[in-house]
Amino acid sequence: MAMKSYERMYYSIGVSCAVALAVFAWRVLNCMWLRPKKLEKRLRNLGLNGNSYRLVCGDFKDIAVMLKEANSKPINLSDDIVPRVIPFFIEIIKKYGRNSFVWLGQNPSVVILDPVLMREILLKNYIFKKPRPHPIVKLLAQGVIFSEGDKWAKDRKIISSAFHLQKLKHMLPPFYSSASEMLSKWEERVSPEGSCELDVWPYLQTLGADSISRTAFGSNYEEGRRIFELQMEQAQYAVRATRSVYFPGLRFLPTRRNKRMKDIEKEIQAKIRDIINKRVKALKAGETSNDDLLGIMLESNFKEIDLHGDKSFGMTMQDVIDECKLFYFAGQESSSTLLVWTLVLLGRHREWQSKARYEVSQVFGRNKPHFEGLNHLKIVTMILNEVLRLYPPAVALNRRVHQETKVGKLSLPAGVMLWLPVILLHHDREIWGDDVKEFKPERFSEGVSKAANGQSQAPFFPFGWGPRICLGQNFAMLEAKLALSMILQHFSFQLSPSYVHAPYTVFTLQPQHGALLELHKL
Repeated sequence: MAMKSYERMYYSIGVSCAVALAVFAWRVLNCMWLRPKKLEKRLRNLGLNGNSYRLVCGDFKDIAVMLKEANSKPINLSDDIVPRVIPFFIEIIKKYGRNSFVWLGQNPSVVILDPVLMREILLKNYIFKKPRPHPIVKLLAQGVIFSEGDKWAKDRKIISSAFHLQKLKHMLPPFYSSASEMLSKWEERVSPEGSCELDVWPYLQTLGADSISRTAFGSNYEEGRRIFELQMEQAQYAVRATRSVYFPGLRFLPTRRNKRMKDIEKEIQAKIRDIINKRVKALKAGETSNDDLLGIMLESNFKEIDLHGDKSFGMTMQDVIDECKLFYFAGQESSSTLLVWTLVLLGRHREWQSKARYEVSQVFGRNKPHFEGLNHLKIVTMILNEVLRLYPPAVALNRRVHQETKVGKLSLPAGVMLWLPVILLHHDREIWGDDVKEFKPERFSEGVSKAANGQSQAPFFPFGWGPRICLGQNFAMLEAKLALSMILQHFSFQLSPSYVHAPYTVFTLQPQHGALLELHKL
């Protein structure tokens, strides 16, 4: 008998569903097993070694277990921090040698320990691209840090005007105001004898956030406090997410965490959009505002659009919001972590603290630090560079191979990640000498290029390298120089006997248990 029309319809729907299910099942099988195993075979044929691929998780479980174990106990200040910060990767290199790979979920990541190769990878940003950001991390920060191709080139050109060294001169007054407020709070804690014990880490975090609020938006920390607090809460969620396997679509489930992250994102977007709208309105009314990062960026954006007569050559409102969020997150993180490790190391190596204080007194006396003087602080710069060598804000960089590409002698297939361990190069005995674990700022006495033993160019990448080097490095260094100079003018300090040395990574390298110092008013 002929099939009835409604039966044919049900049959067609059933066949379509079966085909769709088969396609979905094939994609899942390919993503979760066939593709990873194919990549593993290719890597082993190239002479690379690592753990065998494990379904879905790869090495994530081992990474999490070893991190939890490492973070459960502090280390001595003289100890090597690397095993505590990246324990799993150290074990992989010990087990399989320098030519090894790890599994970050379903993606193999080849370890690159050759500084020449690392420099080449970072230089060729059009070939070796940034990994696609974790969907949850995208709620925390997007912008130029993750964009690629023409969009990256366009946005970086517009934004870079805000970080020009001459423009940074305008940032000194807000830096000074922020640091003065912090030091006033420290002085309030000082006893009649002129000393106190203080965990300086939360104060330095506040300093970083306050400085960003003032320099980015022309507002003070109290007005920007809510954005900062929301960003920090969002960062905690993002850290947990990046340390576990992500399944597509999980962020859309109505869990308490997902709801909270969406609420945070909406509130941050609304607050920053309100700030930007007010600034755009003022600029269109003829008011100039080129003394903060937002004002400089908006003016640069308008000029670019006017020059080409086309809005597509400029940044959208959402682009500007993303960059403002990035200001808050990246700007606060890099400056506060640089300062905290500087105070920890100078609290232990007080002879260098004395040298730095003498230099500051020779250049500024007790007067307010100025731009020209900060650029001539040789000893302070040496100290900051040595701190960045030992405690780089980002302990590793990641890139991806999006099409079959030659890396050194290896032809790596598309889909492979590259793990560039900045902290391992900065702690490499063959590069820096037998004193590599020691705090020795004098190694930078002739500048960065001649700091490493027998190297024509030191593999020193605290802010990355190549075309995608961090735009805010001069911003962070200027803020650190000013804040450190003012601290040295007002206080001497040493590590408290109760200080617990426990470097660990959130997004940057931070002190897990704070930074307890004994401060003495000068």
